[in-house]
Amino acid sequence: MLSRLLCSSAAVLTLSASAALADYSLTILHTNDFHARFEPVSKYDSGCSEEDNVEGKCFGGSARLVTAVNEARKRTNNSILVDGGDQFQGTLFYTYYKGKLAAEMMNKMGYDAMTVGNHEFDDGPEVLRGFMDAVSFPVLMSNADFSGEELLKGKLLKSTVIERGGEKLGLIGLTPHDTDELSSPGPNVIFTDPVGAVQSEVDKLTAEGVNKIIVLSHSGYNVDKRVAAETTGVDVIVGGHTNTLLSNTNERAEGPYPTMVGDTAIVSAYAYGKFLGELNVTFDDEGKITEATGEPLIMDAAVNEDAETKAHIHEKAKPLEEIRQRVVAEASEAIDGGKTTCRSGECPMGNLIADAMLDRVRDQGIQIALQNGGGVRASIDAGEVTMGEVLTVLPFQNTLSTFQATGATVRAALENGVSQIEDGAGRFPQVAGLKFTYDPAAEPGSRVTSVEVDEGGTWTPLDDAKTYGVVTNNYLRNGGDGYKVFSTDGMNAYDYGPDLADVTAEFLAKKGPYTPYTDGRIAAK
Repeated sequence: MLSRLLCSSAAVLTLSASAALADYSLTILHTNDFHARFEPVSKYDSGCSEEDNVEGKCFGGSARLVTAVNEARKRTNNSILVDGGDQFQGTLFYTYYKGKLAAEMMNKMGYDAMTVGNHEFDDGPEVLRGFMDAVSFPVLMSNADFSGEELLKGKLLKSTVIERGGEKLGLIGLTPHDTDELSSPGPNVIFTDPVGAVQSEVDKLTAEGVNKIIVLSHSGYNVDKRVAAETTGVDVIVGGHTNTLLSNTNERAEGPYPTMVGDTAIVSAYAYGKFLGELNVTFDDEGKITEATGEPLIMDAAVNEDAETKAHIHEKAKPLEEIRQRVVAEASEAIDGGKTTCRSGECPMGNLIADAMLDRVRDQGIQIALQNGGGVRASIDAGEVTMGEVLTVLPFQNTLSTFQATGATVRAALENGVSQIEDGAGRFPQVAGLKFTYDPAAEPGSRVTSVEVDEGGTWTPLDDAKTYGVVTNNYLRNGGDGYKVFSTDGMNAYDYGPDLADVTAEFLAKKGPYTPYTDGRIAAK
C-alpha cells in the first residue's frame, strides 16, 4: 500500500550516473514535531472523533505510524528510524503522562535516535531525564554545554555512532540556539551556535573513521540550510522545529524533498504524525551521496491502524475523557489557528485568544493584550467546541499575567515580536486593545512603523512615556520567546492568574456561537 504511494510520488535525485561496487544504500525513516498526537488528528491538527476517523477524515496517530514504519521496513533490508525533536507537549496525553507515553510508543516503533527539541525542556531537565532513562535509544544535543547539569551530563549525548548493514553511521543532535528563551532548560544548560557545534562533532566522527553523517536538527529549515552551507562532512539533515513540509508533489511544500545544499540532503516531514518521511540514499565508498529518492508518506485513511496500538492508546485516553469531551462552546465557522497564519500576521485564533485575555482583566485597568503566535497550536472546526479542542490549541498550562509597562516597553516588545518573521518564529504577536503596522523588509529592531491603543473607543497613538496596563501569558511575562523586556521593565507584575485555556473557553461560551474574524489590527506595510 505505502509502496504504491512511494512509486507514484517519489522524486529521484541522481548525482552519479554509475554506481561503484562499494555503494551503500540506506533508508532513513523520520518524524518530527509529533507533539503528543498519539490519536489521529483532523485537517486542522486538532482532535478527530472516531466517527470522522471511520469516515476517513483523520490523519496520523500512533497506530497508523506503527503500520507505516513496519511496512516501510519491509521495503528495504537496511533502514533507520529517527526523530527531529518535540515529541513532548501538545495534548492532554502529555499533560497527564509527561514523557512516559512518548517513550513507550517510540520504543515500540524501534527508533534508533532522536534530537532534543525545545519542548523536551518544558518541564525542566528532570522530565527530560526521566524520558531518556525510559527509552532504548540515544537522545542527542550537540549545541549546548550541559556539563553543569547533573541530570543530563553522562546521559545526554552530543553525537553517537550506530552500525547498520555493516557500516558506521554518525548521528548528531541539534536543538534551537534560543531554547533558553523558548522553554525551561534551567540555568545550567548553555546553548551555542549550531554551525560550530556540528562541525566539531563531524570532525570527531570523521577522525574515528565515520564517513556517513546524519544531523537530527530541531532548528528549523532556514538554520538547516545554513548548517549545510557552512559545514563540511554532513550528508543528511533530518529537520524539525518549523513544521516544514518538504515534498515534490504536495502544493503546500516549502521546498523539494530532499532539499540539496551542496552535497547535503535536507528532509522534513511537517508535524503531528501526519507524515512519515522516507528517504532512500546511496553512498559511494567515500561516504558521498550518489542518489537520494523519497517523499513524505501521508498517514491518511489508506494506512491501516495497528489494532493492538489503537487499543492501547484508547486505554491510555480513558483518564482524559471527562475533560476532553465536555462541550464548552460552539463555533459558527472554523477558527484558523494554523502555524503559518498565526506566526506571520493577524489570525482568527490569535484574535480570539487576545480578546479573551483582555476581556477577562479589562476591569483591572488593563488596556493591551499580547499572545505569542507560537503558543497557538491548532485550529478548531465549526460546530461544538470541546474542552479537549481548546486544550489542543492552548496546551501549555500558561496563566494570565498582568503588569504595567511604558509605551516604550510595549513598542520594544512588538519589535521583538516581528524580529524573526522570515523564520516563522513563534514570537510573532497576536494582540488586542492595540493595532500596529510593521515593515517586514526593514532591519529587525526597526520594523514597527505605527502603534495605536484603544483609549475608551478612540484609537490613539502609543505614547512611549505613558504607562499602560498589559496582559500576556506567564511564559512571555517572564521573558519567553525573546520578550525579556517584559521581565526586566514590567512593573507590578502578577503571574498567577487563571489558566489561559480556561479563560478562552469561558470567553467562547459567553459569546454564544462564536464567529471568528480579523479586523486589520495587524498590518504589514
